[in-house]
Amino acid sequence: MADLNKVFLIGRLTQDPELRYTPNGAPVTDLRIATSRPLGGPNEEGGERREETLYIDVTVWNRQAENCCQYLTKGRAVHVEGYLKMDTWEDRNTGDKRSKIKVVAERVQFLDGRRDNESAPRPEHSTPRAADTNEPRGDQGTSRGTPSPRRASNPPPPPADDDIPF
Repeated sequence: MADLNKVFLIGRLTQDPELRYTPNGAPVTDLRIATSRPLGGPNEEGGERREETLYIDVTVWNRQAENCCQYLTKGRAVHVEGYLKMDTWEDRNTGDKRSKIKVVAERVQFLDGRRDNESAPRPEHSTPRAADTNEPRGDQGTSRGTPSPRRASNPPPPPADDDIPF
């Protein structure tokens, strides 16, 4: 039997994405997504619907990372397609080995249209460069450093939901 490692998630960002660069210059950002699912049926006595909420870390690379940082803000809905990956590190305080499973995004789709106060791209983040693949190139790990001061020209904004002709 063949193995399959594929994830599809729909959720909302719990914080604004922040762009950073690996030592090799590849753009990368981490998104934190909250996604909920209903638990059972409505409560018989109070009629309340219960939900289970999961908070999932998603790493996005290259041009897709730059687009996420430019156009997404806390609370925006996204659809993420990607795969699971084990992230391991050594705790700085205790020296213990730590690990978690995260999602590496292959595609991020912005689901809700721009809000009225989001008519322009977020100026504090870099914009896309020539690279448009989402996969990391070579040994580029997820550096926790700060973004380098590189900046690029602004791309045209993605179409809003109300621009679709059908």
